[in-house]
Amino acid sequence: MAVAALHIQPSNRLVPGSHHLKNVTLPVPGGTAVPTTLDAQLVAGEWVSSINRLIYTGDFTVSSVFLENCFWRDLLCLTWDFHTLHGPDRIRSIVKDQAKKWRITSVKVDNISDIRKPKVSAFDFDGNLMGVQSFLTVETDVGSGRGLVRLLPDPKDQDKWKAFTLFTTLNELRGHEEDTFGRRPVGVEHGTRPDRKNWRERRMAEENFEDGREPTVLIVGSGQAGLTSAARLKQLSIETLIIDRSDRIGDNWRNRYRQLVLHDAVWYDHMPYLNFPPNWPVFTPKDKLAEWFEYYAGALELNVWGGTTIQESKYDDDSGKWTVTVERKMNGKKELRTFHPRHIIQATGHSGEAYLPTDIPGIDSFKGNRLVHSSQFTGPQLNVKGKKAVIVGCCNSGHDIAQDYYEHGYQVTMVQRSSTLVVKSETLIEVTQKGLYSEDGPPLEDADIINYSVPNPVAKRIAVDATKKITEEDGPLLRGLVAAGFSIDNGPDASGLMMKYLQRGGGYYIDVGASQLIADGKIKIKQGQEITRVNAHSITFADDDELEADEVVFATGYSNMRDTARKIFGDDLADRVTDVWGFDEEGETRTMWRRTGQPGFWFFGGNLALCRFYSKLLALQIKALEVGLMRYDDA
Repeated sequence: MAVAALHIQPSNRLVPGSHHLKNVTLPVPGGTAVPTTLDAQLVAGEWVSSINRLIYTGDFTVSSVFLENCFWRDLLCLTWDFHTLHGPDRIRSIVKDQAKKWRITSVKVDNISDIRKPKVSAFDFDGNLMGVQSFLTVETDVGSGRGLVRLLPDPKDQDKWKAFTLFTTLNELRGHEEDTFGRRPVGVEHGTRPDRKNWRERRMAEENFEDGREPTVLIVGSGQAGLTSAARLKQLSIETLIIDRSDRIGDNWRNRYRQLVLHDAVWYDHMPYLNFPPNWPVFTPKDKLAEWFEYYAGALELNVWGGTTIQESKYDDDSGKWTVTVERKMNGKKELRTFHPRHIIQATGHSGEAYLPTDIPGIDSFKGNRLVHSSQFTGPQLNVKGKKAVIVGCCNSGHDIAQDYYEHGYQVTMVQRSSTLVVKSETLIEVTQKGLYSEDGPPLEDADIINYSVPNPVAKRIAVDATKKITEEDGPLLRGLVAAGFSIDNGPDASGLMMKYLQRGGGYYIDVGASQLIADGKIKIKQGQEITRVNAHSITFADDDELEADEVVFATGYSNMRDTARKIFGDDLADRVTDVWGFDEEGETRTMWRRTGQPGFWFFGGNLALCRFYSKLLALQIKALEVGLMRYDDA
């Protein structure tokens, strides 16, 4: 039976208020194939000269350097926001709005390494659309940046090369560069000073904010979002304090279910300034990651207070400062401290608070051994062969927990209410990351430029073809799942996992073993029925079916970060900020890593790779505000 007989359906569910990412058509390859012997350096150089002429003369006839079906993805170079601009008219309108001038002052071909030099490259998944790719360096009115352009022959004039996609991203602020490499701290004060403190004493004073010192930025949450943003801010000399209700750094991973291992590979997951060592496992166990987080915070000298919660917070529009009172538990005592930061970063995870549907009738009457949310699941009991476990929810956590239960002798049933995108871990890495985030891939910063330079609408179209390949590779497993009654989908408009993640934040499983157990009937599936009641030792469904249960785990996901903001900071702030996640009208992620609608308040979250990349952009925005290069209401 052919894979096509599966009739896998797309899943176009959106985060409320977000936009469905438009389907785009890739350019059709011209009549003359691009020869591999083409002088790519010459092509790129001529295009750079052409766009520089527009910049130098203040000319806005961008159609002379961009194809009609073009995209410019810009992160803080054209404006102080994130944009994906489609078509010359849209590009022209943004450029002209910026005080009638280009904020970008010059563009150059980046020839610093072989990977960055102009080259003939494929711009689609199948390798049919060939053009010239070149890394760029960018100068702006406030700093410098990096970029990448993909050039194709103009269909109307095959000798004229124009941009299909252009990517520009701010990398540093002039006069406010990071304290790294040649600008690293000395670490000691030589000479005779009777009152001189050693490094440990200085660190303790810094970490505890002694002698009246205050943080400019207060970060709530010490997971990857909090640590990466604090690391970036520290290198820009911004005083920062991270607080977390957990006692230890890494507890957000350490306290999760015992078999949790990252489903993304190590090459994709590095953190800023400090890569995982070369002997690090491909897939990181959660306790190992927790230990790494503690080491990372110590090595980068980040100020982190565990066991600390916000008691009161208020923003003053006139002063542009917060008044925040926190309670810190340390050495068996509680201490209240009040700070006046200019910025708060909510880094509590892009998914917010755990969602446990407590409104299900009878949920408080369950008399079995355990009924918890997946975030509270610590592992199966031992020596309980034959006991019945029910997992409600069929994404990563639900599958991992179901597999753990099965391996400990439980009879396991997963409750699947809607469809799930399933892809084998090895297939995902082979098809979507090999050669980019892999052992033989380019340097990490270059890989990130290549990855994030593809505008999301174009990335979605490329992902459709990649998803077809993945479906072919995983066909036998997917057919087994369907035969077992498991409902599968292939993401928004059949564009696969990453687009589903960016569009709705979940709804997928990266398979590491549970899917075969389902296909083999070893894990049962209850599909398409809502729970109508929880009983003392069972669950009742809308079709009146009743499922016995000794333990119930709700792997039902998490609420929106805005809901968490409401819980921590109150209704006034939550009503002022905009919704988080999903796409805006241009195809950029809403609110995350950028202005929220509330001055001095930022949302930051995502997987390790997203935190690594966007932490720099968030830090640059805060630094620009602090030194007067940017105003909060700037376009």
